[in-house]
Amino acid sequence: MKLGMLLFMLIPIVGHIYVFWHVWNIVPLHNWLKIVLLALLSLGFVALVFSFGVGLNKVPMPLATCIYEFGTSSIFVLLYAVMLFLLLDIGRLVHLVPKHFMYNSLLGTLTVLGILLSVFVYGNIHYNNKVRQELHLNTSKHLDKPLKVVMISDLHLGYHNRRAEFARWVDLINAERPDLVLIAGDIIDISVRPLLEENIAEEFRRIKVPIYACLGNHEYYSGDANAEKFYRAANINLLRDSVVQVMDLNIVGRDDRTNGRRASLKTLMGKVDPSKYTILLDHQPYHLEEAQRAGVDFQLSGHTHYGQVWPISWIEDAIYEDAYGPLMKGNTRYYVTSGIGIWGGKFRIGTRSEYVVTTISQSF
Repeated sequence: MKLGMLLFMLIPIVGHIYVFWHVWNIVPLHNWLKIVLLALLSLGFVALVFSFGVGLNKVPMPLATCIYEFGTSSIFVLLYAVMLFLLLDIGRLVHLVPKHFMYNSLLGTLTVLGILLSVFVYGNIHYNNKVRQELHLNTSKHLDKPLKVVMISDLHLGYHNRRAEFARWVDLINAERPDLVLIAGDIIDISVRPLLEENIAEEFRRIKVPIYACLGNHEYYSGDANAEKFYRAANINLLRDSVVQVMDLNIVGRDDRTNGRRASLKTLMGKVDPSKYTILLDHQPYHLEEAQRAGVDFQLSGHTHYGQVWPISWIEDAIYEDAYGPLMKGNTRYYVTSGIGIWGGKFRIGTRSEYVVTTISQSF
């Protein structure tokens, strides 16, 4: 974990040096104005570092939201600025981009700004367009009636996804008139404080059907004890290495793999009624073969966000057997959702925010 955090901070530092060098060269300003500009740009990294500290919980909510959104958005802007300048450098090497375009160039500056602005305006609009994804599951096991289940994950409610935004998501869920709502973890982002101060539990209580959820890794970042307290207030049935039978279904909720001592899936499956359709909630989609071997009918996972933005989605594809979407292994079906919410900057580029409307029917 410490090595991962070190790399998480080191890579942006290298990226900033590369981008700042190009900004210094391309912007047609006096040197002292360039220094001021680079100092302002560096505030994004400062805000990002501050966002991961406890200090965010000690400042007023509006300021905390600004710091968090500015800091976490800056990391995505940095990524695309690096890619854009790399393309321009390659263009110079093959004589497609003239040298003067990259030095004290108003045209070059406006072009870079225009491209980045266009990309992130699109990314924000695309993020706010929540996609309704349909999924149909058939089973030979008995069901009194077909069941409609709304499945979501990775809400990341907190300093950036506030109550007003979540209220719109609740409206989408209620419009489906589901029998059940399942959440595959990461309801809370990095702190439970915004959820308590804005009484977001009240929005959850507008959902008048049973809600079942498992923990994600972010609940551990926020403090799992605080998360459980919020869940109770929100009428969310937390399945933490536990099993419940509801509406002809077995619902198995695993603790997040952040807890290295979580129960084995084999142990949990020993508690289910094998004659009923079994749904597994497991936040992180690792070791998918375990569900197949254990006889799970369907597994819902999240966590990946499918990278949030391209080309991180390519990295996710290399890490996970199923980074996004449906999969079939033997008799077990899987769905890894990209999530209805998002971590950090509100941009979706090459990915989407979604809620999964699932119909479970008995086949005869």
